[in-house]
Amino acid sequence: MLRRTAAVVVTLIALVAAVRLVAPQDTSGVRRQLTFLRAQLDAGAAQEAQELFPEGYFFLYALYGLARVDLGRTAADPAEDAREARWALAQLESPAGRRPFDAALTPAYGVFYQGWTNWLRGGVLSLGPDPALRRDFESASAALAAALDAAATPYLAAYPGQAWPVDSTVAVASLRLHDKLLTPRYAGTTGRWLAGVRQRLDPATGLLPHTVDPVSGRPTSGARGTSQSIIQRFLVDIDPAFAREQYLRFRSLFVVRPLRLGPAVREYPRGADGPADVDSGPLPLGVSLSATAVTLGAAAVQGDGQLAGALANYGELIGVPVSTPWSKRYAAGALPIGDAFLAWSKTARPWVADPPASLPSAIDRFWRLPFLALLALAVLLAWIPVARARLVVV
Repeated sequence: MLRRTAAVVVTLIALVAAVRLVAPQDTSGVRRQLTFLRAQLDAGAAQEAQELFPEGYFFLYALYGLARVDLGRTAADPAEDAREARWALAQLESPAGRRPFDAALTPAYGVFYQGWTNWLRGGVLSLGPDPALRRDFESASAALAAALDAAATPYLAAYPGQAWPVDSTVAVASLRLHDKLLTPRYAGTTGRWLAGVRQRLDPATGLLPHTVDPVSGRPTSGARGTSQSIIQRFLVDIDPAFAREQYLRFRSLFVVRPLRLGPAVREYPRGADGPADVDSGPLPLGVSLSATAVTLGAAAVQGDGQLAGALANYGELIGVPVSTPWSKRYAAGALPIGDAFLAWSKTARPWVADPPASLPSAIDRFWRLPFLALLALAVLLAWIPVARARLVVV
């Protein structure tokens, strides 16, 4: 009896895993994820995240708000999503939201803070008119553009003496969003930024570097998966043609299938290795789980539906989601910021650019077969003792 019960349990688990592995990507669970995240935020999850990550508080609220905007842009009635996104924005604009950042930087509090906040601000404004929010969006956009125009480098500082190209990419995307929603003003700023970026690419990969000298903008470290996955999410809304070139290069250098299993994203390009850090997390076989989750969104905005779907299926398998009729969480909800990045990635769509042409798949259509074979083997091994016991009885 015990053997049969164990075999039945193994079979049910294998069936659930197989369904998760082959089912089409479904974003209906994102709202339940956001229900979980809102409860966690109300219980202090952002403060706890800040103890683990330098921008943990900020990202948890920002990603919650951005996912709400994404859902609101396609909702029949965006009122609730707009209200929730506006609430998240208020947390970023609070003293607690600004605390990790330096007010003496240009722009004030640095380009990381201003870029992400302005992108969310514009997103909330896209859901409905708000005169006060419009004034804030115009003012912040003007400050960002002035800082970019005055700088000798396309990459502004996020912290004193430290600059990451990904942060300025988000900021410039917010200027493009401004020019879509309001009177266009920043085409010149965007054009100069792109020209400066092209002159300062990582020589090893041809991609935007991970870190740069804050004075000259020259690369101080090569391209990395954690920053590239975000860059590729935003670059399409700045210059779709350049974004397509960069994405294809990123995909060829960073997307892999470790052990010939599911698709994943390396932290360092093929043929290179380096240390893990707080952004990448542990790097089993060179893979960054955070970069892998965020690349789902980058693939989606680039029309790379096959990769986006494969990453989503893989996440459903290894992320061990726990669902109820009201909420959904991954890894038992142990790391809410991971749920926030995944929810934001699953709702991805361009905000400024038109949806790009679909890309040919870079993923073997049979990538799921090794997993399905392993699941079938587990079921077979579970039932063999049951079959032997019956033979003995007979």
